[in-house]
Amino acid sequence: MRHLLRALGITGRIKSPTYAVVEPHEAPDGLAIFHFDFYRFSDPREWEDAGFRDIFAGPGLKLAEWPENAAGRTPIADLAIKIEAMTDDTRSVTLLANTPRGGDLLSHAAA
Repeated sequence: MRHLLRALGITGRIKSPTYAVVEPHEAPDGLAIFHFDFYRFSDPREWEDAGFRDIFAGPGLKLAEWPENAAGRTPIADLAIKIEAMTDDTRSVTLLANTPRGGDLLSHAAA
């Protein structure tokens, strides 16, 4: 996730949101970016209890790790990114468009 945030222009320290659950960032162009880590969620209702509905309903880019732990609460991702470790040094990255907007993002990424 750090590499993606760096590619989006985020500078300075990028903390993992494992304990805070969400870390907000602002890209140089003013885009609000919210990095979520739902690893510690044991019940999807925690997403509601934490008030994340308002963040997801607002403008900006939302990046979620372990989204299955908040299953049924988060909106459908426009673009799903799956990263798998193949070896210590290599990763497999799969991009899947789930919505028309995700398709647009994917086609721009491929261009």
